[in-house]
Amino acid sequence: MQNIKVLKKTMAFQKITVFQQNGSALSKIAGIKRFGQERFILNIIDIQANLPHLIDNTEKYLPDHIDADLVLDYLKHPDLSTDLAQMCQKAGIPIVASGKKLTVQGDIFTPSTCCMLPKHDSLGEYGKMFGAPEINLVVKNGKIEKVDVIRGAPCGATWDAAKKIEGLDLKDAEVRYGLEVQFFCTANPAGWDPITGKSPVHIAADIHGSAIKKGLKNQQESTTATLKG
Repeated sequence: MQNIKVLKKTMAFQKITVFQQNGSALSKIAGIKRFGQERFILNIIDIQANLPHLIDNTEKYLPDHIDADLVLDYLKHPDLSTDLAQMCQKAGIPIVASGKKLTVQGDIFTPSTCCMLPKHDSLGEYGKMFGAPEINLVVKNGKIEKVDVIRGAPCGATWDAAKKIEGLDLKDAEVRYGLEVQFFCTANPAGWDPITGKSPVHIAADIHGSAIKKGLKNQQESTTATLKG
């Protein structure tokens, strides 16, 4: 217990401000709390007003100042997202705005889905723990004995789906993992991408399918190297 207390005292927490609209980031906030290993201090700004189609002055809804190491944008109104991105640009704060189409320059990351976020130094601990999935597999007798998630989706789908494939045969794991991710994914299934012809939920399934395929390959290469050694 003493070692844990010392660790908490010396750990540098990353301050994250999450902007949401009518609870639009609840699943992401819950996932960060569940799997973030207490490395983050979250400040939640929830805009619940009935907004007009066009907002000429967003100062009524956005704060005057943002004190954060990172901003996560889960707002639905494009005018709010644009002005928020401009605020972060001026303040030098990196921002992740998944699924948004923003023309503002700076450390602004707009992956199609949360689980497509690449690693970047400016994202700090959040970028190390959340984004494009990375997993390690423990395989025994042709079955997946354990799945260790190194990095995953902030909604928690990566971790929750991983529990569902433990004990499965290797040949069934890849397809099953993608299906389980779709079940746990909280992205809007109606948000079809006209270019790929897929919804964010289908994209998440494909990304996680690739991650487990890579995990299987790494595990097989590790086993082969051990046998040769």
